[in-house]
Amino acid sequence: MRKALVIVTTVLLVAFVLQFAFAAVGAFTKPASEGAYALHSVTGMAVIPVLILLTALFAVLAKAPGRLIGLAILPLGLVVLQALIAMLANASTDAAGASTPVGLTIAGLHALNGIIAVHVVVSVHQAARKLARPAPAGATQVTVREGEPA
Repeated sequence: MRKALVIVTTVLLVAFVLQFAFAAVGAFTKPASEGAYALHSVTGMAVIPVLILLTALFAVLAKAPGRLIGLAILPLGLVVLQALIAMLANASTDAAGASTPVGLTIAGLHALNGIIAVHVVVSVHQAARKLARPAPAGATQVTVREGEPA
């Protein structure tokens, strides 16, 4: 199950990389249209959330530490925040529907939040890889229960 966790975190990381590429496609499509961000929207609102849920599920099934399980679910909250930031940025237009400085600033927060989400996913991926490594030969496994002195 631990190898499956590494695989799903790798796929999630690739999805985030593609998400940035899809955002660039939308930004540089000329003439701009509603469909320019279609791949970005579908990936962000469907593919990535499903992969995050799978990551959290595999973390639980792999008996990962609680910190890793929590870290695995954190990107879902960041994705929800992404959607809220995007809606707020799109709503911050003038009467003619043109961008405003406030709307552009909010849109910048959308990009920053995306970078933060990628960093969290990288951390989850690194922790999953560490968890999947076999214990060194001759190592003794010690179990410390929470609340007990080490």
